[in-house]
Amino acid sequence: MFIRHESPATGTALRAATTVGLLLGAMATAAATTQVSREADIATLRLGQRVLVDDGSCPAGQIKEVKGVALTPTGVTRSRTCVPRRGARR
Repeated sequence: MFIRHESPATGTALRAATTVGLLLGAMATAAATTQVSREADIATLRLGQRVLVDDGSCPAGQIKEVKGVALTPTGVTRSRTCVPRRGARR
């Protein structure tokens, strides 16, 4: 029978690498938020997906965020809120 002994440093390094990978994946997902000029341009919205809509319906310095919040028999229910605009305006 072969018994493998790992040093404590190996386990710590593996946990750290896994944590960094998960954080980078979460940041990439957050950065992937799409922006459209009209809400009608959102063809399909998935559950949990966020889309920024720059249609001028929110006050200055804010932009409309449309989120897929609930799955119903007819599709995904949308939630609309005004959120602070980030970065330069395109």
